[in-house]
Amino acid sequence: MTARVRSGVLAIIAVAAAAAPVTATAASYGSRTLREGTNGKDVRQLQRYLTQAGFETTADGAFGPITARSVRRFERSDDRRVNGVVPPRDARAIQSAALETASEDPAPTETDTDTTETGRATITSDGLAVAPADAPEAVKQVIAAGNEIAKKPYKYGGGHGSWNDSGYDCSGSVSYALHGAGLVRRPRDSGEFMSWASSGRGEWITVYAHGGHVYMMVAGLRFDTSGRAEDGTRWHDTRASREGYTVRHPGGL
Repeated sequence: MTARVRSGVLAIIAVAAAAAPVTATAASYGSRTLREGTNGKDVRQLQRYLTQAGFETTADGAFGPITARSVRRFERSDDRRVNGVVPPRDARAIQSAALETASEDPAPTETDTDTTETGRATITSDGLAVAPADAPEAVKQVIAAGNEIAKKPYKYGGGHGSWNDSGYDCSGSVSYALHGAGLVRRPRDSGEFMSWASSGRGEWITVYAHGGHVYMMVAGLRFDTSGRAEDGTRWHDTRASREGYTVRHPGGL
C-alpha cells in the first residue's frame, strides 16, 4: 500500500469514527439531556427515579411518549418549565425527589398507609373514582363530590367565589370534594389548608398543602389538578412529590 493510499484510508476511518454516535447505554445518569427518542441505561434510571417519586413509568430504557408524560407531570408539580425534556439539572432534581420520597415513605405497614388494609378506591375507564365498600360514609361522600368536578377544567380562582363554577383550581377542587361530606364550610386556599383540621396522615383522607399548591389522597387515590390536562381527570392512581408539603387530615378519617 502506498503512503498516499494509506493516508486516505486513515482519513476515512477518522471521519467515520467522529461521525459515529456515542453508544446510548454508555451515558451515565445526569451526564446528558434526555428527551423523546433517546435510549440507554441513563433513560432506564430516569424512569426508575420517576416511578419512585410518584410518576409511574415503565423502566425499559426508551424515552417515549409515556416517559415524556411522566416528566411533564414532575415538571408541573415542581413548578418547572413544562416541556418533557430532562437536562442534567432536572435529572438531579428528579433523583432527589425519588430519594426523598423513599426516605419519607417506607414500605407500608399496618399503621403507615394512606388507606385501611381492605379499603382502596379504584378509577374507572372514564376517569371517575369508585369508593371501596368498607369506606366510611364521609369518604364515599368526598369521592362522590370529587367525581362531580373531576373532569372540569382548571380555572385559577375557580371554586372560591361559588361552589358551582365552570372550573376549579387546586384548592377549589379539594375544598369542593371535602364540602361534599361537610368537612369544610367554605372554600379554602392552599395556605389555609396548611393549618386545617389535624396534623399528620389520616386513615382514609390526607391533605398535602403548601403556599402554592394543595392535593389530597382519598382511599389510596390522589385528587389533584396536576396532570388533569393529560389524564382528563383529577383522580390519579400514582403518588406525587411530598417535599415541602404540610400534612393534614380530618379527625376520625
